[in-house]
Amino acid sequence: MSIANEILMHFRNNKKSSLDLSINEPIESDKNGNVLTLMDTIATETSIADQIDLKINIEKLHKYMAQYLSPRERIIITLRYGLDGHEPMPQRLVANKLGISRSYVSRIEKKALCILKKIFV
Repeated sequence: MSIANEILMHFRNNKKSSLDLSINEPIESDKNGNVLTLMDTIATETSIADQIDLKINIEKLHKYMAQYLSPRERIIITLRYGLDGHEPMPQRLVANKLGISRSYVSRIEKKALCILKKIFV
């Protein structure tokens, strides 16, 4: 699951949007000039906002994979990055499981990640 999170975080960090609002922007200040931000109002280590954002992006990833990737690309990405409860697997093991070469797995993986990156950016 952590690799899936890293993939999603990578795509999210590269996303540029004029509608983005930073949780570090000031929302209020006191008489002494101390600034209160939205982040200051969130009380937990892993914020609810982060959890919601992660859940939305995981749903988007699954939707995009189903919509834009071939069945073979979906299988390779799922196995390589440990999605849907699978343990992450090295290219060599994925190749053995699918009966193809490791270099072919690498090419398919690279192409699939490029497709997903374009969609998330």
